[in-house]
This record gives sequence, C-alpha cells and structure tokens, in this order.
Amino acid sequence: MSKLHFTVSIVNDKQMQELNEKHRGLNHPTDVLSFELSESLPDGTKLMGDIVVDEDFAKRQAKELEHSVEEEIAFLVAHGTMHLMGVHHDDDEK
Repeated sequence: MSKLHFTVSIVNDKQMQELNEKHRGLNHPTDVLSFELSESLPDGTKLMGDIVVDEDFAKRQAKELEHSVEEEIAFLVAHGTMHLMGVHHDDDEK
C-alpha cells in the first residue's frame, strides 16, 4: 500500500480572502481551499497537495450548524481531502 501525504494549513479570513482572490478570482473568504499536486516520491509516497481551512469561517459555520469548531474543521479537512482525491462539486448546492 502506498503512503499518501498532504498538508493542512489553518488561516484567518484575511489570508483566505487573499488566497481565494489569487487562485479563484473571488474577493471573499471561503471555508476551505484545496490545491492538488499529484506527484510521487521515489519511495512511492503520493504527494496529494495542500488543504487550507479558514478558522474564522469555520467558527461561524460551527455556530450556525450548532456543533463544535473542532467538528467543523474536521469536516472541512475531509471535504478538502475529497477534492484532492478528485471528487468535485459543480455548484454550491451540491
């Protein structure tokens, strides 16, 4: 079985807004961004990419959804991981 590697960074609204503008052309923060890499190291480790989570956004969503910030961040990391694995949604409703 090969090893999978990805990084997770936690940022604030300002940092996420800058990333979202730079990479998606959207001038507002978002909850999570994923940046696919898809490279392999000589030992077989697959470098999947990077996941960036907006902690400020996650706090607001957790409050709205009535669960903990930790649960929200875990959900967002899982969401980002799915994107790194090639699963994408066509629009916000999905």
